[in-house]
Amino acid sequence: MTQTETVSQVHHLIGGEWKPASDGGTFESRDPHDGSLLAVVPKGTAEDGLAAVAAARNAFDNGPWPSMSPKERAKILHAVADEVDKQREELAQLETRDSGKTINQALHAEIPRVAHNLRFFADYVAMAANEAYPDGDLLSYVLYPPAGVVSAISPWNAPLMLATWKIAPALAFGNAAVLKPAPQTPLTAHRFAKLALEAGLPEGVLNVVHGFGGEAVAGPLTSDPRVDRITFTGSSVTGVKILQAAAVNHTPVSAEMGGKSANIVFADADLDIAVPMALRAIFGGNGQVCLAGSRLLVQNSIMNEFLARFTEEAAKLTVGDPMDPSTFMGPLIEQRHLDKVHGYVELAQREGGEIAIGGARLTDDGREKGFYYPPTVITGLTNDSRAAREEIFGPVETVLGFDTEQDALRIANDSPYGLAGMLFTQNLDRAHRMAARWRAGTVWINTFFERDLRLPFGGEGASGLGREGGQYSRDFFTEPRAVTVRLHG
Repeated sequence: MTQTETVSQVHHLIGGEWKPASDGGTFESRDPHDGSLLAVVPKGTAEDGLAAVAAARNAFDNGPWPSMSPKERAKILHAVADEVDKQREELAQLETRDSGKTINQALHAEIPRVAHNLRFFADYVAMAANEAYPDGDLLSYVLYPPAGVVSAISPWNAPLMLATWKIAPALAFGNAAVLKPAPQTPLTAHRFAKLALEAGLPEGVLNVVHGFGGEAVAGPLTSDPRVDRITFTGSSVTGVKILQAAAVNHTPVSAEMGGKSANIVFADADLDIAVPMALRAIFGGNGQVCLAGSRLLVQNSIMNEFLARFTEEAAKLTVGDPMDPSTFMGPLIEQRHLDKVHGYVELAQREGGEIAIGGARLTDDGREKGFYYPPTVITGLTNDSRAAREEIFGPVETVLGFDTEQDALRIANDSPYGLAGMLFTQNLDRAHRMAARWRAGTVWINTFFERDLRLPFGGEGASGLGREGGQYSRDFFTEPRAVTVRLHG
């Protein structure tokens, strides 16, 4: 089967059946590199959302999945992961064409992480420790039954990796799920759902509906009382709307939202490490990464040296066809987003910022049909400027100076967001002091984007609500139950 044939038949998956939108509506998925048509996708309705919730509810209430042992579910999830590994190249190509991320990132990082998500949570559930508290003739212990029906709403910047970050624990703990991928990137979710069914996942345990938010297909996923958990990754604006919809039914929500993370480089940092890590932290993933180190704080005593090296290396990054293995940055996701990114660059200039490199759309060398934007570095701003405070979600770095450790921490914490932070120093006492006082869900020291899936992941403030990963996913995707027994001997 060719790639075109694979992606031309996108449908909802509801209760094990492939279906069009209830009213026949569709929308197009196009390649951000050249605008070519990839697929015609069902534009889901509220009726479709209700049907998917009902299918998940039936699978949970009447199907075998919740009552299977963790080892039985793990066997199936490992089989799904095996299929992902077998189809890694196809999935990577779909992801690259649909989202514009580079083929190297898709093939060597994100699709392998999809399989890892599945295997990690399958094994974690089977091996997780439990609590028991004997007290004389009383024995108390904790059960972790599945919560029920999970709505999983995933973003377009790491489509299948972040979808399975939600689906894998939801299913591993015995829930049934409804996934709504971002409308910009429907292809790998569709292909993954096929692989899951082929690997033996029972019908109705995973449902996939395509379309948009508001009162359309996503409406029932956030407001239907039959939904027991909602896990969301996306913008803070959308996250607030989901929280408001969920509040009516007291539905627990785990929401990982925006970020404007600080990347702090002290004078004693090893620049051979700090410079390439800083480049990756803002320009990796085409700059469309919630964890991006988009506020680069550099100690003033090394500002000139660091900035010279940073801009020189940024200018060398290749921006072009994401299917070319030599490309470092592909296109942005769509025209509307490119306009937003460039609008912030223009705003930064009005706020007094100076463009060190970049700052204009790329339309040469075969990039005229794509949404290409270069690595852009802006100096001369303060932390009070909008361009330095608001999430741009593109390859735009704002560089700020600081003098002391206290200055750096104050600037880092002076943000509505609190998703992540990066710190480069050879003074480990300083690193531990700052990590303890930094208001961020994740702090990386002399590295970036390393993930142990046992750790909590999430943010503070406008960056989100709740944590997932390891035991934190168990707490969210289950309904912990205390049991106390009096023993008579």
